[in-house]
Amino acid sequence: MTSLILGDQVYNREVSFCRVYSLESKEKLEKLFLENRISYFIEWQERSFFSRIFGSEKQKNVFTIRINEADVEKATELARGIDSVKFRKMKEESLGT
Repeated sequence: MTSLILGDQVYNREVSFCRVYSLESKEKLEKLFLENRISYFIEWQERSFFSRIFGSEKQKNVFTIRINEADVEKATELARGIDSVKFRKMKEESLGT
């Protein structure tokens, strides 16, 4: 994703859309986004040392998916019903309403 730069102002249109807690769900979501031409960025969350030692295997993969704010509504409809996906709450001003 790119930022729009006009003079001293920077407009970044990327928002944190959801967190995904399994590799299978991440791959399913990626496929849906590619098929529907939604650009995205996946950030792999690093776990702390103690979390890796004492945590369960289910918590092994945590991904944050960022998308353009213009695609939030469409992406929400596509991702609804996919297991291990937790949507982030969007602020009203970031959604343009």
